[in-house]
Amino acid sequence: MSDFSADFALDGEPEREFNPGIARRMAHKTVAAGALIRDPAGRVLFVVPNYKPYLDIPGGIVESGEPPSAACAREVREEIGLDRPAGRLLLVDWTPGRGPWSDQVQFVFDGGVLDPAGLTLTPAADELTGTRWATLEEARPDLRPSVFRRLSLASTAAETGQTLHAEFGHLLST
Repeated sequence: MSDFSADFALDGEPEREFNPGIARRMAHKTVAAGALIRDPAGRVLFVVPNYKPYLDIPGGIVESGEPPSAACAREVREEIGLDRPAGRLLLVDWTPGRGPWSDQVQFVFDGGVLDPAGLTLTPAADELTGTRWATLEEARPDLRPSVFRRLSLASTAAETGQTLHAEFGHLLST
């Protein structure tokens, strides 16, 4: 993780709350980060979670004080044993809260184009039952519609070199 001590020194003393306790009463969003990893044929590397019935990309929740790019690299390493930095930011997608989950800001980073034949993936047994390479269309029945939309936009961003902004998988701006 980056050391921001020099930046903190430049910014000076932390802000003081004008109304004590107000920061604790403000809404807190969950932040997640994942990697869009592709193969030369255009297939996406999906993880098969053991805690939900849908496919996802390698990634997870950003810890307190952790930059999203560092969280992406950490989660990819923890989930599938692949040690590589997060690439270029492809997409920022906000998702509304549903069920037990708060709303989230989700970052999708470029995980690169890798040859599956040269990879040794080690799915984390406490989280995953495996991995799967598939095109988005092949995986569509096993993806939540919002995740399909998000990954479609992330794929477009990877192809065009743009970084995209979405809400619940719907493009807002370029």
